[in-house]
Amino acid sequence: MFESQIAALLAQTWTSRLLVFAYHRIVPKPDSMLQGEVTAAAFDSQTGWLARHATVLTLPDAIERWRRGKLPRRAACITFDDGYLSNFETALPILQRWQVPATFFIATGFLDGGRMWNDTIIEATRRTSVAAFDLSDYGLGRVAIDAERPVLADQLLDALRRLPYDQRERCVAAIATQSRVDLPNDLMMTSEQVRQLARLGMDLGGHTETHPILARLPADAARAEILLGKENLAQIVGAAPRTFAYPNGVPGKDYLVEHVAMVREAGFEAAVTTAFGGVAADDDALQLPRVIPWDQRAAAFARRAAQASRSPPGERL
Repeated sequence: MFESQIAALLAQTWTSRLLVFAYHRIVPKPDSMLQGEVTAAAFDSQTGWLARHATVLTLPDAIERWRRGKLPRRAACITFDDGYLSNFETALPILQRWQVPATFFIATGFLDGGRMWNDTIIEATRRTSVAAFDLSDYGLGRVAIDAERPVLADQLLDALRRLPYDQRERCVAAIATQSRVDLPNDLMMTSEQVRQLARLGMDLGGHTETHPILARLPADAARAEILLGKENLAQIVGAAPRTFAYPNGVPGKDYLVEHVAMVREAGFEAAVTTAFGGVAADDDALQLPRVIPWDQRAAAFARRAAQASRSPPGERL
């Protein structure tokens, strides 16, 4: 019943719009510290549904067809941000089972044993046995470690996002030290795994070197992040990436007009944001909206897709 109902809904609403779905980690099972991430079971359900009811393309292929006005009915792209190991170990077998491609946006500075700052906070909070973090030097006071660790991690992440880049990095380092635990160094892919994705026909896109909020960097530093990420990825896979994803990706907050120009000057053909929506005919190729399907239930995923397919043009600068 569900499949027939959703197929009928999409037949009415999802026609010429390209839907670009954005994932990060795919977790093997529900994790209270990663409540926003899609489980393997949910991703398998979502991917299977797309394989049955849509034409799933790599982002460069979809953009070429979009520019020519030749998109197939119900065109979709699956994308992953950051370069998490779970993309290779958990998501890739599901993609292969359903015989669909995907685009992986890689923050190259975290490959081969690196760790993103937000994961340092999450894992330090999850694993520590200390009573509190002393973050007085960063304006956050003494932070008690209580039983509600998922809530505490979210609060720390929100607070640290507001700090200037250098201050945030020092605060993250302080939390890592004060946690007195060994933090994981296997959360991200290796360079060889990225090469394997390329050999399997998956698309690799740029995502800067260290995933900074571009709007918070001096212009020269932002440009260097974009270019270095592209150059490093080209060295890894032997071909320059054609597409880019803005870190965090909120127009006017995480990236500005000047960063769109930098992405264009770097030679990227298309770039994606986290503005919600389907890709309309008059959208900006360097500011394409996406759909973030943080849904564990198939019906919620389908409703989000249907909403995006009839959304206004994506927010852009």
